[in-house]
Amino acid sequence: MLRYYRFHKQLSLELYEAALTAAGKPRNPLVPVNPLDRVPRTTDPALLQFLAAVSRFQKDPTAPRTAADIEALRLVLRNPAGLPVYTHDAGFSDNPTAGSLSAVRFGADISDATLLVTRRGDTYTCSVQLPAGGRMLPLEEADIAFDHFVRSGEELQLLAGFPLFRLVRFFRGLRGPLQLPAAHFPELRRHVLDPLGDLLTVHYTGVRPASEEQLEETGLATAPARLLYLSDSGAHISITPVVRYGDTEVPVLSKRQVYAQDRAGQWFCLVRDEAAELTFTALLLQQHPDFERQLDTDPLAFYLHRSRFLENDWFLGAFAQWQEAGITVLGFGALKGIRSSPHAAQVSVQVRSGIDWFGASVKLRFGKQTATLKQLQQAVRAKSRYVALGDGTQGLLPEAWLGRFSEWFNAGDADTEEIRIPKVQFATVAELFKEDELDREALAELRYYQDSFAKPGALPEVPVPAGFRGTLRHYQQQGLNWLQALADGGFGGCLADDMGLGKTVQVLAFLLAEAGKDGPHTSLVVMPNSLLFNWQAEAERFAPSLRLHLHYGERRLRHIRDFDRFDLVLTTYGTLLQDVSYLKNYGFRHVFLDEAQAIKNVGSQRYAAARLLQARTRFAITGTPVENNSLDLYAQLSFACPGLLGSKRSFTQLFSIPIDQFGSSRHARQLQARVAPFLLRRTKKEVAPELPEKTELLLACPMEESQQRIYDACARELRDFIDGKADDELKRSSVFLLRGLTRLRQICNAPQLLPEEKHWNGSSSKIEALVEGIVNNAPGHKILVFSQFVSMLELIRAELEKREILSEVLTGSTRDRAGAVQRFETDDRTRVFLISLKAGGTGLNLTAADYVYLVDPWWNPAVEDQAIDRAYRIGQEKKVVAVRLYCPGTVEEKIHQLQAAKRALSGGIVGGNASFFNHISRQEWTELLGPLKTAF
Repeated sequence: MLRYYRFHKQLSLELYEAALTAAGKPRNPLVPVNPLDRVPRTTDPALLQFLAAVSRFQKDPTAPRTAADIEALRLVLRNPAGLPVYTHDAGFSDNPTAGSLSAVRFGADISDATLLVTRRGDTYTCSVQLPAGGRMLPLEEADIAFDHFVRSGEELQLLAGFPLFRLVRFFRGLRGPLQLPAAHFPELRRHVLDPLGDLLTVHYTGVRPASEEQLEETGLATAPARLLYLSDSGAHISITPVVRYGDTEVPVLSKRQVYAQDRAGQWFCLVRDEAAELTFTALLLQQHPDFERQLDTDPLAFYLHRSRFLENDWFLGAFAQWQEAGITVLGFGALKGIRSSPHAAQVSVQVRSGIDWFGASVKLRFGKQTATLKQLQQAVRAKSRYVALGDGTQGLLPEAWLGRFSEWFNAGDADTEEIRIPKVQFATVAELFKEDELDREALAELRYYQDSFAKPGALPEVPVPAGFRGTLRHYQQQGLNWLQALADGGFGGCLADDMGLGKTVQVLAFLLAEAGKDGPHTSLVVMPNSLLFNWQAEAERFAPSLRLHLHYGERRLRHIRDFDRFDLVLTTYGTLLQDVSYLKNYGFRHVFLDEAQAIKNVGSQRYAAARLLQARTRFAITGTPVENNSLDLYAQLSFACPGLLGSKRSFTQLFSIPIDQFGSSRHARQLQARVAPFLLRRTKKEVAPELPEKTELLLACPMEESQQRIYDACARELRDFIDGKADDELKRSSVFLLRGLTRLRQICNAPQLLPEEKHWNGSSSKIEALVEGIVNNAPGHKILVFSQFVSMLELIRAELEKREILSEVLTGSTRDRAGAVQRFETDDRTRVFLISLKAGGTGLNLTAADYVYLVDPWWNPAVEDQAIDRAYRIGQEKKVVAVRLYCPGTVEEKIHQLQAAKRALSGGIVGGNASFFNHISRQEWTELLGPLKTAF
């Protein structure tokens, strides 16, 4: 019900409950309803708004009306509950009764009025007309009800706009038109009529529409320009669409008429381009859902909360559309707290071919501002989506490009102009850049590399050099082809064939193929001491024409110029460290590192010295490119293929942590794909099916009671130490923990290996089982015995001597290594070769043996595989049996279990094996020690 307050002529809205007569009219009594009492029982949002709006008109009757009151009346008129509407006639009764009510209905809102301005002589007259009842009705004739409505019979039409409400109230207060002298009119027009013209229609009678001549004369015949003004409005940003007709700017959402004077001083009215303005408005309405709702409030501008303006980079997409549509945007730079450039990023990339790198030129523009490559790199490294620009703003990096930018910088080094990616990363370049981003030369070169190294078996065949004395197997020929292709491309690589497949032979054939070519002819091979005589023998056997020099011993050459007299120089890692100060100054043709896992620690002196060697190409030779973790591979390939895997820091983040710590197969595949062209690995199973069968056995050797008691006491001590340490302290105690584990492993072999137990006279279960096996097999087989502990080998030899079994021993202190190997291989009386795992686990060819005993398990299963492959290699004609001894229920059994769980690392990268001793957790330490068998 609509009524006036009893003592104030101000609209009040009230709710009542009443029974209905048979005719459907309310009857007494009318029971008032407090709208706020209904709120707790209401869940419909529209009905809640309705109740709140009704309540607004039951408060202070003396409060002045505001724009919010008009909005509340709009909500009331929606009448979501479909309630009947009545007005109260105060002349019938002071309080509402059934007889004082008149039924009404709400008609269409009145959102505009026309303010007519007429001049008669020296007087201007302003009057108001309202569109009501289907015609323009002078305000004096309109029936204004409750200050807010125009009544036409039973219909009420809301004056739907606060400026309109104020205009009607003002003119009703005048009780007639407004008249004023012509001298005062300019001021009225400037301060009242022009601003009012934005919200309502102001019509000057007597001013005719513009003629074609007037439009041409005043420059208004051209299409209007479109502008957007952005400005701060508290927590919001206002977006005001404006069209400019000549010099006159008109808000698109306003009702303002455009008036101008011709040269004769005659005023005329320009008809606004409704079609162009509607198109302009439609574009804005499509850009944000909030805008369409705001049209109901008759705004001059759209608005967005600052957070909504920035949300999901809305303004960037909108700004791009505005620019594309030819709309001028003004005021963005003055917005408070917004440093972002309004321009979307434009990225262009061009990759060219350099000397030994591909150069990627990246142009990043934001309007007229260009971000430098260094600025872009800083943003990417900081993982920021914003890049600093020269004008003080920040450009927003496109989401779709962030990953590409990061990958580019990870792949190469950036200078001021371009990102230089080593050509050794050609596979990465092909993956990171689209073909249309490469210039013609770079694309042709990239395709050449891809075709050349797609499959080692598809490489051009290299003729076997005339000076080669021997026959290359098919896979060795492929290895020669691969080495030659890499060298021709200026690349190095890692020859990682399985142990015993003849890597030395492939390298010697390659060096013969390189002999006589232009450039330096001297190549260098660095190796462990134990391999020196083997390399010399192999070179003299297969490549006798190579001029060979052993750079080793006290009488070695001191002047690098003397190297020019040789084709091949052999030296050791120890000699390299001593002589690196002048070896680094010689330009070799090729440098090879045999058993290249020797430089797997990038912080070692060996690694640093090897990196200083200069050569056209550098190669790593190893049967175990990954022993402990993926950083082993990084060290060897950063020597052989500088730049392939980037910096250690980036490699750690991109590959080492995901692979080594989290076992990511996806990252392992990515690493494998990157190194594939430069790492050649074939296993015996793949390329040497003619090799005899290899049988691997685990032999359990339970400890006897006294040995077990010593083991349990040591294990308890170590367990108590671990239990008493926090996780961070445990990580800092690795030396003590390893020493404790070593003691446990020594006890498993024989307690006499401990200094405090050297007089122990019990029996070692391992020695008993091993000697029994040797006694049984020695008559028909030659046997290799490997142990990490030299003192264990001495105990074993003493037992063999008691049984008159002749043996040879090879440890780090053995001087005549070649003699020991030759006697075992050729002397039928020597049946056993006792070998220190560290001294003889690599580089030896011992195919006379067909039994291999591994006395104690080693943390790294690859080292055990290498030891077995001293016998199981090309040239072996007998079946090979490898026996691993262990004490059940001890750390040795746990080592075997954890080895199996951690072998997958290398296989996921290069197809080999890996060490267990990577990242041992507290839980794994506990599992290693296992439950104690004896309680004290």
